[in-house]
Amino acid sequence: MLNTNKKEPERFSSRIDAVGEFRIHARVSARPAGPERPPVVLLHGLVVSSRYMLPLAQRLAARYSVSVPDLPGWGKSSKPHQALSVPELADALVRWFDAVGVQRPVLVANSFGCQVAADLAARYPDRVALLVLLGPTVDPQERNFWRIAGRWLLDVPLEPPSLVFIIARDLWDMGLRGLVACIRVMLADRIEQKLPRISAPTLVVRGQRDPTVTARWAASAARLLPSGRSVAIAGAAHSVNYNSPATVTRIVEAFMQAWQPPQDAPGQDAPGQDAPVPARADAS
Repeated sequence: MLNTNKKEPERFSSRIDAVGEFRIHARVSARPAGPERPPVVLLHGLVVSSRYMLPLAQRLAARYSVSVPDLPGWGKSSKPHQALSVPELADALVRWFDAVGVQRPVLVANSFGCQVAADLAARYPDRVALLVLLGPTVDPQERNFWRIAGRWLLDVPLEPPSLVFIIARDLWDMGLRGLVACIRVMLADRIEQKLPRISAPTLVVRGQRDPTVTARWAASAARLLPSGRSVAIAGAAHSVNYNSPATVTRIVEAFMQAWQPPQDAPGQDAPGQDAPVPARADAS
């Protein structure tokens, strides 16, 4: 393990670990919570790296041990010669769990990260305690590059302006060729075929103003899950982890507290409706 000892804002440090052929960078909470609370792992979306997960990570780190890795191909992690498929990314993430000692985390993912999280939870059911999907892509009825690109453009003015600078920085690191390859990976993956195979209790969260993830698709995704619920955040756009971190923190903590540890025979929760959650003024 190589530790860069580079400080991140509030409670976080940066580390790089050798995981098979990759070097995976992660931002980790500097003061881990006690063993009675599950670890939390946050997964980024298609263009952005772990940077834009920090507003949510910093809030969750007040009570939980939080890790925010850059998947291979993103941020400060290794750049493979060709874009990894969603299953390959999930496999790399599981190997990273083993390398850093993360056991049965709560996975909280946004956008494309939801596809990686869903694949991992479907194929490695014993490696995930709970799943939270923030604006999961791709809607099967919208699996078209031009439709998705158009919806992304509609989302940009709804997000905090500071997110645009993070996207620009991460896009520069990835490069246009890398972005095109990752979009192809995203479109080829069919999350709707994996959701029914996920045994972990799962919460689907959508920003009510999100043009990329419709209310119809969010509700459909929750229904496909054997133990799924959905909730909407009033006034929020797609990147709820960045534009509404305090609200998402409350939702995630309530969801975690509603489920008993695996050894205690949890009860089954019926799929919920897409009930709006009043948004509050969250600092980004």
